[in-house]
Amino acid sequence: MREPISTQCPVHPLIMGMMGSAYGIYGWLKVFSYTEEVTNIVYYQPWFTQKEGQWYLLELEKWKKYKNQLIIKIKGVDNRNHVTERLTNREVIVDSKYLPVLGNNDFYWKDLLGCQVINIEHYVLGKVVQILETGANDVLIVHANLEDASHTRERLIPFIEKIVIKNVNIMTRIIFVDWSIEF
Repeated sequence: MREPISTQCPVHPLIMGMMGSAYGIYGWLKVFSYTEEVTNIVYYQPWFTQKEGQWYLLELEKWKKYKNQLIIKIKGVDNRNHVTERLTNREVIVDSKYLPVLGNNDFYWKDLLGCQVINIEHYVLGKVVQILETGANDVLIVHANLEDASHTRERLIPFIEKIVIKNVNIMTRIIFVDWSIEF
């Protein structure tokens, strides 16, 4: 981790993981990747992190997978103390403009945040505020409107395509679901 940068900051920051504790004494550290395959995070470059409002560019020197965990070495971080002082519990951030372009009907989970959720009876259930990974299937956490007729503030809607999720339109920011207002 070098000096703060001001010229190359991410325009559309996206958190891709979290740096953990030191691994060994030579400046290696654990990374908890938010990508589906833990090692995929290394393909999204450049990496940034933020500390006290300042952006820092992270240059990935080496990486390896060890017991289903990602272990990395950042250029300029050469001992355990540097890891602890500079990187532990810092987010790994990329600029979303560097994500691969997807096909017409594909989207990233980040694209679902803020989308309006409407059921097949055209009732507005609310907006997606978070996505929860459960193992079996992911779940949309939807915050209802204040005037919700069922007085439900939050809905958990399983992301099961074709069964519950009928259509996702990223352009209009609308997700159509087969989900009752009673749930």
